Amino acid sequence: MAYLQTFGELRLTDGQGAPIRYPAKALVMLAYLYCSPDQQRSRQELARFLWNETGDHLADLNLRKLISRIRDTPSAPDNQILDFGPPFVSLNMDALSVDLDAFRTEDQPVAQLAAISDLVQRGFIPGLTGSTKAIDGWIERERQLHALTLRDVFVRAADHIGDDEGRRVLRRSGLQLLETFPEDEQIRSILRGTADGHPQSRLRTTPLVTIANGRAAESQGNDLLPQATAAATPPRLVLLPPGTATLTRQSAIADALIEDVTIELCALRDISVVAPHTAEQIRRDSDKATVVQRHSIAYLLDTRLSGEGLYAQLIYFPTDEILWAARFDMAIETLPTQRRLIAQRLADAVSGQLKRNESVRLNNEADPQAYHSYLLGAGLLAKLSLPDIRRARKSFKRALNFRPDYAPAFTGLSRTFTSEWLLTTQGDPALLQLAETQALAAIERDPQSAAGHRELGVTKLYQGAVDDSVAALDLAENLSPHYADVIYSHADTLVHASRPQDALDKIRKAISLNPIAPDAYLWCAAGASYFLERYEEALAYVEKMKDKAPAYRIAAASCAMIGDRKRAQFYRQRAEMLNPAFEVEKWLALVPFKEQWQKELYRDGLFKAGFSKT
Repeated sequence: MAYLQTFGELRLTDGQGAPIRYPAKALVMLAYLYCSPDQQRSRQELARFLWNETGDHLADLNLRKLISRIRDTPSAPDNQILDFGPPFVSLNMDALSVDLDAFRTEDQPVAQLAAISDLVQRGFIPGLTGSTKAIDGWIERERQLHALTLRDVFVRAADHIGDDEGRRVLRRSGLQLLETFPEDEQIRSILRGTADGHPQSRLRTTPLVTIANGRAAESQGNDLLPQATAAATPPRLVLLPPGTATLTRQSAIADALIEDVTIELCALRDISVVAPHTAEQIRRDSDKATVVQRHSIAYLLDTRLSGEGLYAQLIYFPTDEILWAARFDMAIETLPTQRRLIAQRLADAVSGQLKRNESVRLNNEADPQAYHSYLLGAGLLAKLSLPDIRRARKSFKRALNFRPDYAPAFTGLSRTFTSEWLLTTQGDPALLQLAETQALAAIERDPQSAAGHRELGVTKLYQGAVDDSVAALDLAENLSPHYADVIYSHADTLVHASRPQDALDKIRKAISLNPIAPDAYLWCAAGASYFLERYEEALAYVEKMKDKAPAYRIAAASCAMIGDRKRAQFYRQRAEMLNPAFEVEKWLALVPFKEQWQKELYRDGLFKAGFSKT
């Protein structure tokens, strides 16, 4: 008997599993006939279905050619799958089995649920080439019917769960269904019951259409899905399981923990949670970013398992911002009993961050022109060059033209003035005064945002008020304890507060939150290492920078302190090309160090590197 596979891949094989090389349109015709009443259609109907975008005469001609090719297929079975006798083309069900049979069997509900869930997850006739509008419309209607049948079997199976394996099947299929029916309260209720070990399906009042008895519903087109799907699409969240090279008891429990959290988050109405099967495929993909973008996923909960426990971080994908991170103890002796508690804590933390970030996102999207101008400026600021900084300033001002009270634009303006002050080394106090004014304006408009407090802290540092700077950045980090850029600024201030070890610890934390670290992070780490007299380490951080220009002086001083005069000269000459007027004493008079020993150590390195004393 031949076998037709329609899910995951459209293919036909013989009784030994060898491929029967029917043309693609012939395979579509087999599937279409299987789904048709009495498994037959007239030749005219088939021609119009397979070639609806050509004229009737050409469609009939194409069908005759297709039938001829089918009859001439070398590996065709002895007992013909198709009967081409007029007026109908019929499917010989004694010669063919189809994976769609799973939808028509009367298996035990949990077993049927597992089989149908696996099929639906793989997708009905995916990636068909040479398709037509008629074929595409039929495939979409079939997929909707499959989803409705899966839901129907899911509800029936909830009354037959007797063991952990059954609960696992119910959870997986329920989470899968929520991607299609995000507002379905009955599915949510059953899923919440599985977390307590008692799935409930009592909410059901009206049976849904199934594949076996609902072919008449085909005429309803795309109206089969619940009306809730017509509402605005909520942002999507994917929870990526840790994934380890070898399966251990700890990793198995960690994977189950993430599934528990997924179920907890399904209670949220304003977020769409990606099913675990899809999440697992994303985790395994070598190009996660492309896959995430293709699936329109806004948030990722990325998890890693190590000897220190389970590390989780929530990432907002469009801006690559880490919103929250935490570590959970995964001690084997306590984890089985603590699993539900950890899942609840993790879910509560994630849901809280999602709600806060969505509020900010919707606020930004209310003024798209202001937000767009702000993003352009933010992108330019990352380049640390004077022309880009001044172009960024124009973008932030443009954002305020669209929205005069837009706090992020004020924070961006403040950063342009401190960056210009830093790069020009002219010590113009007017730049810092402008930076302070813009930072205070940002705080006034959004006091709960860490960004304004961060800019105020940076400005206070360059004004020489180191203690005020530390206080402002302490507040900023308390407001956003996982905001990597805030932690970086805090680390930079601690360098100048004569606490280089604390600074290095903090900048390492920022880098762990933002592993593809911006050059500014590495520059800060190089400075902290220099003042700890770890000169090789300082140079290693400089070498990691994409644009080393801002760190030429610290690199020259580090090379000089280890006696590498050739490299010290190289970096000094590069620094002097960028700023020929640089003078060590004038610069040190401007740089705010809380304790004198830091200035002496920096002066010593710069003089040894050959920088001009006057």
